[in-house]
Amino acid sequence: MALRLAFWRREEADAQSIEQHPKPGLLSDFILGSQDGLVNVLGVILGVAVAAAAQPGTNALRIVLAGGLAATFAESISMGAVAYTSTLARRDHYLSEMEREKREMVELPDLERDEVRKVFEKWGFRGANLEELTNKIVANPTAWLEFMMAHELNLAPVDKTQARRSAVLVGMAAIVGSLVPLAPFVLLPLTGWTMSGGILASMIVSAVTLFIIGWYKAKATIGHPGRSGAQMLIIGIASAIAGFGIAYLVGAAGG
Repeated sequence: MALRLAFWRREEADAQSIEQHPKPGLLSDFILGSQDGLVNVLGVILGVAVAAAAQPGTNALRIVLAGGLAATFAESISMGAVAYTSTLARRDHYLSEMEREKREMVELPDLERDEVRKVFEKWGFRGANLEELTNKIVANPTAWLEFMMAHELNLAPVDKTQARRSAVLVGMAAIVGSLVPLAPFVLLPLTGWTMSGGILASMIVSAVTLFIIGWYKAKATIGHPGRSGAQMLIIGIASAIAGFGIAYLVGAAGG
């Protein structure tokens, strides 16, 4: 009874531990959408701001806002569609590999059994323990198939609801990320800043947001939060500056 109680408590603790961890798929979707939306729109609006400011008589702020909003929603729709189709592609790949494994389990059982044994050998099992584990897996076709999919092919199952959820999350995260660099320009009439001030504020806000995203990624998964934040910041700002530089050269040449 005491042993059973201890085992039950261990299972309960493991379940609570699992529930406390963020789901990696949701986290990666959020990071993908928010980072991509932020970086792409930052590059667009900085480039548009520089090019518009170089043209006398134009309403630079209106052009920046129009370009930024257009890029925001185009980016979110595009990213959501890519997330949906890529997730479905992973699902199709998983299903095709599963059918192939089923055929091989019937047509080449000895070979498939040996592949199970090799996985356990790689994990350090030897002798009687190795044979016992192999026999237990092979005796259950469902467990055998799932074992091969997970540990031979390193594939995880994907369902259609996951594709829809990923598309929505990536699309919404792209909108949120895109609005970050655009916000200082929206507030420009209230602050009285110049266009240069808006550009600087947009760069600062975006840099801080990118650092926070990288920091949170490391905290939720693994790694050094400060290093992860700095990497995200450097990569994102470098990408945006590339667009800024191109627009500046084009604007200078046009002027």
